[in-house]
Amino acid sequence: MKSESIERPSWRAGVTRRQWRSLFAANLGWLFDGFETYALILTVGSVLATLEPDASQSSVAFLSGATIAVTLLGWGIGGIVGGVVADYFGRRRTLLLAIVLYAVFTGLTALSWDLTSFLVLRFLTGLALGSEWGTGASLVAEIWPSHARAKAAGLMQCGLGLGFFIASACWYVIAPTGPEAWRTMFLIGVLPAFFALWLRRSVPESEQWEAAAARRRSLRRSRRETLTREENSYTRLTLRQIFADPELRKRTILGSLMSLTTTLAWWGISTWIPAYVGGVAEKSGADATRWASTAGMIYNLGGIGGYICFGFIADRWGRRPATMFYFAASLILTPVLFLWTHDLRLVVVVLVINGFFTLGQYTWMPVWLPELYPTHLRATGAAFVFNAARFVAFLGPLLAGAIISALGGYGVAATTIGLIYILGLVVAPFTPETRGTELTS
Repeated sequence: MKSESIERPSWRAGVTRRQWRSLFAANLGWLFDGFETYALILTVGSVLATLEPDASQSSVAFLSGATIAVTLLGWGIGGIVGGVVADYFGRRRTLLLAIVLYAVFTGLTALSWDLTSFLVLRFLTGLALGSEWGTGASLVAEIWPSHARAKAAGLMQCGLGLGFFIASACWYVIAPTGPEAWRTMFLIGVLPAFFALWLRRSVPESEQWEAAAARRRSLRRSRRETLTREENSYTRLTLRQIFADPELRKRTILGSLMSLTTTLAWWGISTWIPAYVGGVAEKSGADATRWASTAGMIYNLGGIGGYICFGFIADRWGRRPATMFYFAASLILTPVLFLWTHDLRLVVVVLVINGFFTLGQYTWMPVWLPELYPTHLRATGAAFVFNAARFVAFLGPLLAGAIISALGGYGVAATTIGLIYILGLVVAPFTPETRGTELTS
C-alpha cells in the first residue's frame, strides 16, 4: 500500500502584499532605531574625546553610561506617550511622526558643540525612538494572520539587529577617517526621513484599530450616563485603563518585570561588548578599534538569528517556554563571554551564541505583548511594558560604569548585572500563555 505524505502549507501561504508592506515598514522603522542606538554605543568614546577631552580615564566609563542613560530616559518617556498616541490617532500616523522626529534630532546630534548639547539632543532623540516600537508591533500584530503573527514579529524585531549590524559596518569604515568621525555616523541618521515619504503612501492602517477608534468615537458621542464595564474601557484614558482593569493590571506588572529583565540586562551588559572585545584585542596585539566594530557585527549576526528563530520557537513551544529558554541561556552565557573567554578566536564563537540569546530574547515582546491587550489598548499596553522598564534600566549603564571604574574590568560588572535574568525566569511562569489565540478587539 502506497503511503501518501501530507504537505503542510507554508506559514507564508495566504499572506497578502498589504501585510508584507506593514511588516516591511515596521522592520525598517526598527532598523533605523537600531542603527542610531548602536551608533551611540560605538561612538560614545570618540564623542567624549571630542566634547570632553579633559575627562580622566576612570570618568570616561561613567560619562559613557550617563550618555546612554539619558537616551534611555527619553526613550522610556517617548515610548509610553507614543503608545497612547497610536491608540488614539492611528498606527501609521504615529509611526510616520516618530521616524521624522528621529531623523531630525539624530541629524542635529552631529552638530553638538559640547557635552551638554549632545546630552539634550540624545534625550530628544530618545523621545522619538521610543515612539516607534509599540506602534510598529501593534500594526504588525493586527494586520498579520494569527498563524504567522509570531514569525512576523520576529522578522520585525530583527530590524534592530540589522540596524546594529549596519552601524557596526559603517563605523568600521568611518572610524579611521578622524577624531570627529562620529559626526558622520549621526548625519547618516537623517536618511530615514526619505523613507517616511514611502510610508505615507504605501503602508495601510490597521482595520482593527479603525474599528476600535470608530467605536470609541461612537461611545463618546452617545453621552449615555450608564456604560458597561467594557464600554467604559473605551472612554477612559488608555494609560489609566491598563491599570484600572484587574486582569490587565496583572499582565502589565508581570510584563514590565520581564521587560526590565531584558532591557536592564542588555543595556547594562551588552553595550560594553565592543569595549570589552577591543580590550581583549589590544592585549593580543590586534587593532582595538577595528575589533570593537567587528565584535558589534558578529554579535548582531547572532542576534538577527535569535530574533527570527524566537517566533518559530514560540509557535512550536509556546510564548512562555520560549521566553524562559532565552532567559536561562542568557544567564549562563554572560559569564562565559565576560569572565571565561579571552582568546580572540573563541570570542567570535561565543559572541554569535551570546547575541542569539541576549539580543534575540527581545522578540518575546512583539510576539507576546500585543496578545495580552485588546485592540483599543494594545499600543498603550505594549508600549508601556516595553518602555517603562527604561526608567529603571537606564541605571544599568550607570551601575556597570561605576563597577568598571571601581574594579577596572568588565567581567564582574557584567556577571553581577546578569543575575537580573533570574527575575525573568521567576516571573514568566505567571504570565498567561497566548499561543494560538486570536487578538481581542
